[in-house]
Amino acid sequence: MVGVFEVGAVPFNPDGWGPPDSAAAASITTTLPLHVPFAPFSRSDKLGRIADFTRSFPSSNANPSNRPSSRHGAGNPADSPFDFSLDVDAFPLANPEDDSSFRLVDAKPPPRPKFGPKWRFNQNRPQLPQRRHEEQRREAAIFKSSVDIQPEWNMLDQIPFSTFSKLSFSVPEPEDLLICGSLEYYDRSFDRITPKNERRLERFKNRNFFKVTTTDDPVIRRLANEDKATVFATDTILSTLMCAPRSVYSWDIVIQRVGNKLFFDKRDGSQLDLLSVHETSQEPLPEAKDDINSAYSLSVEAAYINQNFSQQVLVRDGNKVSFDEPNPFANEGDEVASVAYRYRRWKLDNDMHLVARCEVQSVVDVNNQKSFLTLNALNEFDPKYSGVDWRQKLETQRGAVLATELKNNANKLAKWTAQAILANADLMKLGYVSRVHPRDHFNHVILGVVGYKPRDFAAQINLNTANMWGIVKSIVDLCMKLNEGKYVLVKDPSKPQVRIYEVPADAFENDYVEEPLPEEEQVQPPTEDTEDREANGTTNDVEDKKIEAQN
Repeated sequence: MVGVFEVGAVPFNPDGWGPPDSAAAASITTTLPLHVPFAPFSRSDKLGRIADFTRSFPSSNANPSNRPSSRHGAGNPADSPFDFSLDVDAFPLANPEDDSSFRLVDAKPPPRPKFGPKWRFNQNRPQLPQRRHEEQRREAAIFKSSVDIQPEWNMLDQIPFSTFSKLSFSVPEPEDLLICGSLEYYDRSFDRITPKNERRLERFKNRNFFKVTTTDDPVIRRLANEDKATVFATDTILSTLMCAPRSVYSWDIVIQRVGNKLFFDKRDGSQLDLLSVHETSQEPLPEAKDDINSAYSLSVEAAYINQNFSQQVLVRDGNKVSFDEPNPFANEGDEVASVAYRYRRWKLDNDMHLVARCEVQSVVDVNNQKSFLTLNALNEFDPKYSGVDWRQKLETQRGAVLATELKNNANKLAKWTAQAILANADLMKLGYVSRVHPRDHFNHVILGVVGYKPRDFAAQINLNTANMWGIVKSIVDLCMKLNEGKYVLVKDPSKPQVRIYEVPADAFENDYVEEPLPEEEQVQPPTEDTEDREANGTTNDVEDKKIEAQN
């Protein structure tokens, strides 16, 4: 017969939860084992074993201090299986000194490399500067205002770029008022260039390139006197405004309100005449101004490459396409670069029209029809900054090369695309030009030429034409509310916003005295032969800088 398990008498506590008071419990007969101590524990106490009947203590006569003593048992040997107060060897956590040094160890295996075993080949590659100090380094190196803000200038408004992203404006198809200049035909053999049969970039020192601002253009002055429009600009200035949200470097545009007309100008020697390099890249460029890879040096080099490339890819057999009027900036007998100026007019509203001078550099016959081309060149200066070597990747992974350029030069490519759309070019040619050696910034080679339709390329780089015109329309509306006078629109050197300043009427003129920058902050040109250059840029000043520096 199976024995019955006796639970025993459990005392009832009418006053609360838990065992009753000791006085009441003494009157109740219990079958619990005698000499079992009751020890209350808090939630923070660490519990080990309940009891250990196998332990043996040293003789109590040998060392009385080793004799276990319980708070409740008062040294009763019968309670020793339940007393662990001296058992620090078996339970290290009972020692408060050891408890304070306790730490949880993460036993998870280390993460595997994301790209598999290829990481071994990247261990010996030169490491780029750490990115955590990147923003401070870039600000210290190149984030300076393009124009010195004078104390007498009055800031009227500042516009964050976040407001530009929501703007949209549709303009009707423009009309051509006049086309000046002449164009040479594009040499289709350059479409077959690959890195294996590269071509040396030639120099065209005798050809003149013109960077004339709006109010110095005789054709625009004539159109303004004939009241053909109320707003006047160039494609370079308009593209800078249209792509302003993508810009990082500082730039400035001079705005003149004369009567009911508005003129958008650039200063003499403005940064708009140069081409930014690695503007939107995450890797900082060298800070030294005289370094060949500094922001300013690369801008001069890129402008020089762009000019020579636009003339080298032409047939140059004397066969030209001439238009209504000759080049308005050339003197008789000058050898002029192949360029045509299209003066086009857009309707902004019923009472406002905009006229802009737009440039195309070449022409090609397609199905017995002449198509206009814009010619621009991307330049590679050192593969370690971009992480992509054009000579290895351009032929097999051209998409990866273009994607890298779109990341590092988003603003420059967007401005080129906007200029091609403004000029209504049928095709835009992008050349890939690289240095012969990363430390040689005078000699270059052409590694390839690719053609794109401007509107298709705009969609590929997420450039919305309605948003572009929305930005221009908002700035024009803002400026038309200003009083007559001169103003300057400045991109903040460190924040994504533009500011409008009211400036004196003689600002940026020859007799206007500005407070000079400290000598250590002045940007020194790469050569010393730029003092005698004319303000209207009637010489190939960018190329001369490079040639003289080489000599």
